[in-house]
Amino acid sequence: MESQATVSSHLHHTFRRLGEELAGEIVGQAMLIERLMIALLADGHLLVEGAPGLAKTNAVRALAARLDADFARVQFTPDLLPADLTGTEVWRPQQGQFEFQSGPIFHSILLADEINRAPAKVQSALLEAMGERQVTVGRQTYPLPALFMVMATQNPIEQEGTFPLPEAQLDRFLMHVRIGYPQVEAETEILRLARERAREAMQPQPRTTVRISQGDVFAARRAVLDLHMAPTLERYLIELVLASRDPARYDAGLARRIAWGASPRGSIALERCARARAWLAGRDFVTPEDVRAVAVDVLRHRVLPSFEATAEGWDGERLVNELVRLVPLP
Repeated sequence: MESQATVSSHLHHTFRRLGEELAGEIVGQAMLIERLMIALLADGHLLVEGAPGLAKTNAVRALAARLDADFARVQFTPDLLPADLTGTEVWRPQQGQFEFQSGPIFHSILLADEINRAPAKVQSALLEAMGERQVTVGRQTYPLPALFMVMATQNPIEQEGTFPLPEAQLDRFLMHVRIGYPQVEAETEILRLARERAREAMQPQPRTTVRISQGDVFAARRAVLDLHMAPTLERYLIELVLASRDPARYDAGLARRIAWGASPRGSIALERCARARAWLAGRDFVTPEDVRAVAVDVLRHRVLPSFEATAEGWDGERLVNELVRLVPLP
């Protein structure tokens, strides 16, 4: 029987290889790759926002291709129906009864491309799946797979024909990640990779990639939860969230700029993500830097600016950065 140290070493090696392979395929988006892996380890959903052409969809596809799990991609459009996502009951004359045909939401990894283009009814169907890991069709409720992740993309440029995500659904996302354009060196590497892929398309060659089983994913999640977090650091984490609800304790100006603070779900997400980041770094303990590094992505969609703050150019990201600056380290 393998020792715990051997199992832990195997898991770290496997996920390190995963990160290296993703970095080799998705160039110039190191932060996005890290956030994808954190979301996988923290058992949460990820919302990625960025301009077209920044490899958002490719990154999710690349991760899904390396997991021993089924994958589905849904292009969200204004005419999408809830049944297109959840599935529907089909009448079978031979049996004289209805039979449920499951939709793409029953896959383990669901890529919701341009999620903000779907209308409210589709958003509500997705809300139940993300929050409760189940789908209700008619009078029947169906459980989703044990490994279930929604990775959604959002385009910040085109707003015509879009439906802003309700706050209740945004809160279901573990993190809201914003990505930008790559640097010069990364874009040069992107051109080289594009040429290589064009050649491979003409003469396909077998490629060996890491393949992670669901058992390894669940084992890594347990290891993440076993990491040591000092009581003082846990208190600091909670103080960050509490400061978003009662910012007047730190700054009167900030108090008028925050309409709503983060819910307890924000505290849970912040702890899980900080633990996952520490585990990926190969440590068995969490540091204040782990908390601060993920705070903006975990809280930016949970800390809502007031109307006055929005008029002054403040958004959730700027508010969270200010909270991180004001709350003293342990």
